[in-house]
Amino acid sequence: MKFREAKNKFVQTWGALGSQWGINKTMAQIHALLMVSHEPVSMEDIMEELQISRGNASMNLRALMDWGIVYKEYKTGERREYFTAEKDLDELAVKISKERSKREIKPALKVLKEVSSIEADGTEEERHFVEQTSKLYDFVLKADNVLDKMTEHKDNWLAQILIKFMK
Repeated sequence: MKFREAKNKFVQTWGALGSQWGINKTMAQIHALLMVSHEPVSMEDIMEELQISRGNASMNLRALMDWGIVYKEYKTGERREYFTAEKDLDELAVKISKERSKREIKPALKVLKEVSSIEADGTEEERHFVEQTSKLYDFVLKADNVLDKMTEHKDNWLAQILIKFMK
């Protein structure tokens, strides 16, 4: 397999995986392209490489920057903006985990806490509902706390050991 074919296959596959992870295909493709590029890439080059519109590229680049996994760079004497992705995979995992927790887990915890705190009239159905949603809240809270501890790995000796063990 030649380089261009391998790069295209990686970008397309990463894009397909992205939709399974809860982000749109184009956002994941842009991230993949930037992650494997050895130099910062201009928006025009991203548009050409992925065959997408300026608006689509701009919107998805902004979203990736909001996640903290893509950065804008400027080159002296150039008017174009260039973009690069986080290359440190440990840092990338931490940033994605924190963002997903903020966008997905924290809102779910809020709802679970709210619905498990209803005033049950004492029917078996209501008691079961409160019991199950309370258990789910406790479980998701514990999982979120573990995720928080893991993402603090730079200052956490236990997480550092676990990360080394997983490598």
